[in-house]
Amino acid sequence: MLKKLWPHAQPYTLWIVTGVGCSAAEAIFELLIPLVMSDIVDIGIANGDQNFILRKGLLMVVMAVVSLAFGVGAAICSSVAGQGFGANLRKAEYDHIQTFAFSNIERFSTASLVTRLTNDVNNMQMTLMFSMRLLVRAPVMLVSALVLSVRISMELSGVFLVAIPLLAVVVSVILVKAGPMFRSLQERTDALNLVVQEDLTGIRVVKSFVRQDHEQEKFAKRNQALKSASERAFGVVVVNMPIMMLIVYGTIIAVMWFGGQMVYGGTLEAGKLITFFTYITQIMMSLMMVSMTFMMLTRSVACAKRIVEVLEERPAIDDSEAELDVNDAECERPAAVKDGSIDFDHVSFKYSADSPEWVLRDIDLHIRSGQTVGILGGTGSGKTSLVALIPRLYEADEGTVSVGGRPVRAYTMEHLRDAVSVVLQKNTLFSGTIRENLLWGDPNATEEQLWAACRAACADEFLERMPDGLDTDLGQGGVNVSGGQKQRLCIARAILKRPKVLILDDSTSAVDTATDAKIRSAFVNELRDTTKLIITQRVTSVMDADLILVMDGGRVAAQGTHSELMETCEIYREVYHSQQEGVGIDG
Repeated sequence: MLKKLWPHAQPYTLWIVTGVGCSAAEAIFELLIPLVMSDIVDIGIANGDQNFILRKGLLMVVMAVVSLAFGVGAAICSSVAGQGFGANLRKAEYDHIQTFAFSNIERFSTASLVTRLTNDVNNMQMTLMFSMRLLVRAPVMLVSALVLSVRISMELSGVFLVAIPLLAVVVSVILVKAGPMFRSLQERTDALNLVVQEDLTGIRVVKSFVRQDHEQEKFAKRNQALKSASERAFGVVVVNMPIMMLIVYGTIIAVMWFGGQMVYGGTLEAGKLITFFTYITQIMMSLMMVSMTFMMLTRSVACAKRIVEVLEERPAIDDSEAELDVNDAECERPAAVKDGSIDFDHVSFKYSADSPEWVLRDIDLHIRSGQTVGILGGTGSGKTSLVALIPRLYEADEGTVSVGGRPVRAYTMEHLRDAVSVVLQKNTLFSGTIRENLLWGDPNATEEQLWAACRAACADEFLERMPDGLDTDLGQGGVNVSGGQKQRLCIARAILKRPKVLILDDSTSAVDTATDAKIRSAFVNELRDTTKLIITQRVTSVMDADLILVMDGGRVAAQGTHSELMETCEIYREVYHSQQEGVGIDG
C-alpha cells in the first residue's frame, strides 16, 4: 500500500524532511526550558542571585522564541506537503478513473468513487500533516523527557514502568477494535452519498411522482446508519481520552507522594521535583499525542485501502493490442480509422462473465462506409448494446467488431473514439455556456462552423431567440433548456467532430417529426461520407435508410431496406402498421 501511495508524496520529500527536522528541533528546545527553570529555582532563587535569574530568564525567552520559530516552520512544511500530497493523490485517482470502462465504474458505483476522491483523500492528507508533527514531536519529547527524568531521579522514574505499559495496552485494544469500524464508516458514507446523488439528479422525477416523503425516509435510514457507525467508531476513540487522563493523573499523584517524601528527606531538590513534574506532563502528553495519531492512522488505513483499490483496478478495456499505422511505421504513429465501414463477425456479448444470459448472440453484420443504418427493436432487444461495442464502451466476449477494416482492438481508444461520435440515449450537457459545450466536438471550431452544426441539428431555431445566443449559460446539466433542445445541442456537438461514424441512440425522441425529418435531411448533406447508425422507435425516421436492422432477443431478426422488410419481416410490418394507425387516429 505504501509503495502505491509514496510516489504521490515524493515530490514533497524536501518539505517532509524539513518539517520533520523542525518538529524535532521544536521538541528539543521545549525540553531544555525546564532544565533552565530548575537552575533558576535551585541556584538563582536559593542563593538570591538576581543576575543569574535574569540571565537564565533571558535564555528561556530566547529558547521559547527559537522553539516557536521551528514550530511555525514545521506547520508550514506539513501544510505544503499534506496539501500537495492530497492534490497529487486526487489527480492520480481521477486520471485513473478516466481510463475505466463502464464495467469498472459499475463495480465501484459513482457515489463511492466520489467519496474516495474527496473524503478519503482528505483524511490521507490530514494524516500526513499531523503525522509530520505529532509522530516526530511526540516520540522525540517522550524519549528525551524519559532520559532527562532518569537523570534527575532514577528511583522516581520507576512510576513510568507501570504507566507506560498500561497506556500501550489500552491503545492497542482500542486500535484493534477501531479499524473495522472505520472501514464500515466509509462504506456508510458511500451509501449516503448514493442517495443524495440520485435524489438531486432526479429531483424532477421525485417531485413529479410526489415521492418526497419516501426519499426523505430513505435518506433518514442511510443517515441514521452513518450516525450509528460514526458513534461506534468515534465512541471507541473517545474512550481513549478519559482512560489516558486517569493514568496521567494517577502518575502525577504517585510522583507527588514519592517525590514529596524524597524532598522532605533531602534526597531530591525542590527545583528538580518541579522539573520532573514538567517532564511527566510532557511524557504523558506525548503518549496521548501518539495514541491519537494512531487512531487517525487507523482511519487513514481504511481510507488508503479504498484509494489503492481504485488505483490498482485494472481497466477492463485498454490499448494493449493497438497497432501502428503500416504507412507510417517509422514515426510509430497509432493506426487511424480510415473510413466508417463497420463489421460484426459472429459477435456475442454479455455485461457480466457470470451472467447466464447473452445480451447479443452471434451478430454477423457488414455496413459500408457512408451508409445510413436504422436500428429498430423492442426494449431489451440489444440495440444500445450493439452500438456500444463500436467505440469500445464495452468489449465483445466472442467474435470481432471492426471499424475501417481493422478490429476495434487494433486502435487506441483515443483514435477510435475520436472517429466515432455518439449521442447517447441519456443526453448530457455540462455546466457552462452553449458554446463551451459545443466546442467539445471541435475545440478549434469557428463561429461559422458552430452555427452550421446548429443549423444541421435544427438548434438555430431556438438559439436565435436567446439574447446571448451561443453564450447562453446552460446551468447545471443543461437545466435551462428543454429535453428536445438538449437533444439538438448534443447532435450539433456530435456533428462538429466530423466523425467517420455517427451513432444516434434514440436521440431525436423528444423532437417533433418535422424537426426529425429536417435533421435527417441535414445528415445527408452535411455528413455524406459518415456512416450513420440511428436507433429509433419511429419507422418514419429510418424508412429512407440504406439498411434497416430489426433486433429481437439479442439477434438481428431481419435486415434490408424498407420495401424489402415490408415483404419479408412480420415484426417490421406489425410495427409499421401500428404506427401508421396511430398517425391516422391522431389525424
